[in-house]
Amino acid sequence: MLNRRHLLKLTGVAAAAGTFPVSAAERVEGVIDTNVSLFAWPFRRLPLDSTTKLMQKLRSLNVSQVWAGSFEGLLHRDIAAVNQRLAAECRPHADMVPVGSINLALPGWPDDLQRCAGEHQMKVIRLHPNYHGYTLLDTEFTELLQLAQDASLIVQIVVAMEDGRTQHPQLQVPDTDVQPLLTLKKKYPNVRIQLLNHRLRSPLLTQLAGLPNIYFDTARVDGTDAVPQLVKAVPKGRVLYGSHAPLLIPEAAMIRVHESGRLVDEQLRAVYTDNASNVLLKRASV
Repeated sequence: MLNRRHLLKLTGVAAAAGTFPVSAAERVEGVIDTNVSLFAWPFRRLPLDSTTKLMQKLRSLNVSQVWAGSFEGLLHRDIAAVNQRLAAECRPHADMVPVGSINLALPGWPDDLQRCAGEHQMKVIRLHPNYHGYTLLDTEFTELLQLAQDASLIVQIVVAMEDGRTQHPQLQVPDTDVQPLLTLKKKYPNVRIQLLNHRLRSPLLTQLAGLPNIYFDTARVDGTDAVPQLVKAVPKGRVLYGSHAPLLIPEAAMIRVHESGRLVDEQLRAVYTDNASNVLLKRASV
């Protein structure tokens, strides 16, 4: 079983070889990574910021499907063009699920949402409230929940993109406050919402877990026992694997899932594959 010490020792070798021996993931039919971004991170070059290199790396880790959003969705104002490029980039790859960006601070966001669901046949959209300057209390977010529920779209809400200590001094972005979901989710129980890059603690985690159709990823859940604790703290089927690649090292997220040794094979399959597959197939009306 790999641990963090092995990770530090093997990452350099794995980078050169293009592989990384994660035994727990290899016991799963195919890992679904629900938290991946394509194109250029705005603030620095990343080793895996080309789609070809990123997908080669993820496939070497037994990832069989990625839910891919776009870094361009953070700061670009022409969201229609952002989603058009993303759809075109994903189209040749059967193992890539394009995740459309929606900026609720822009006046044309309902049209962007319609294009995602209609023209691009996207099943998932991704929101960055903290980068786009709105909160989950704004009326636009309530409108989006209704539209997403009607269109059977999965809504990913990004809590954070990076640690505040590494942010550019002229662009300090606080974490998204997800507290309003405690009230809003009761009004829109059927819309599927996934929280990305969260570090939620009780009592908020417990309260959110008690609501229907709220899901959690693993990307920034930190600590040897943190993923098993998350699996234990929320209802069955609510934890979906996410790496936040390429901003974070893909191997690190995979190590974090299984390094404690506390998840049995059935739980590993659920986190790595089954939960995401079930969420993607589930309709909002269910």
